Amino acid sequence: MSLPLAPPIKPQLALTRKQLPVGEEWAYEPKLDGFRAIVFVDGEEVYIQSRGGKALARYFPELTFAPGRWVLDGELVIRDADGNLEFDALQSRIHPAESRIGLLSKEIPAGYIVFDLLAEGDESLLETPLAERRLRLEAIAETAGLELTPLTTDTEQAEKWLASIEGVMAKQLDAPYIPGKRKGMAKVKRERTIDCVVMGWRPGKEEGTVGSLILGLYDGEELRTVGHISGFSAAAKRGMRALLAPLETGESGTAEPSRWTGDRELGWVELRPELVIEVGYDHASAGRIRHGARFHRFRDDKEPRECRFDQLDEGG
Repeated sequence: MSLPLAPPIKPQLALTRKQLPVGEEWAYEPKLDGFRAIVFVDGEEVYIQSRGGKALARYFPELTFAPGRWVLDGELVIRDADGNLEFDALQSRIHPAESRIGLLSKEIPAGYIVFDLLAEGDESLLETPLAERRLRLEAIAETAGLELTPLTTDTEQAEKWLASIEGVMAKQLDAPYIPGKRKGMAKVKRERTIDCVVMGWRPGKEEGTVGSLILGLYDGEELRTVGHISGFSAAAKRGMRALLAPLETGESGTAEPSRWTGDRELGWVELRPELVIEVGYDHASAGRIRHGARFHRFRDDKEPRECRFDQLDEGG
């Protein structure tokens, strides 16, 4: 490729904020639930790079781009029949078998939504303000058939997005693109809350400590695992052993394998379903809380049977 930028490029990152930043320099777009990807297009040659710098094109043979000379930043996504983004379906696309890749590309095809332009022709746009990059991207999208994220300076619209989807990205219109740095961008996530039954615990790295709590909700008569909570202070990790010991059943539980541990099931110490906690979470899909949950408080006033699976909000 003869583009002014060559892979791998570290994507520009965002700081996390609890509230939307406001001011004339800020614009907003919906936070997408997909795989970050930088796409290099040189004529008919295309290279798709993951956030971590790896090649992705072989996993998504259905993706095509009009001939041109651009470097694009955006998100690989999969939509369900109603148009909602399905992150779990996207994860299943990373498969080693060529035959499986071909089948999945037809059954659950991915799309690419663009939100930034890093180079056009022989010109690198990394030092160019976002407002100009966006105008040039919109001009390219018209002729190349690219799907763009909506972008607005209207804070009321941003608040509406924040109330209905996973979160909002805020970007400074006068900011350059700084690879690998958390500058010029902020992400604000929508937090939901739910009361869960503590089904068990996993040991921490330090002996005699609790590393994480297993969360459950009742689906009819069945108590189902829906996620976990971790990130406790060192003192809390030690103190929880005494709190949980009277609830231990002597049995162990298992959860489905995680994407990081392959086929190995993760065991945990089972507890009687008597302890209820309120947790906050950003997003849930396929009946599970994604990215872990955050502890809010103990709910001594709540009966475990009142913690029901149908209260898990998977919208957005």
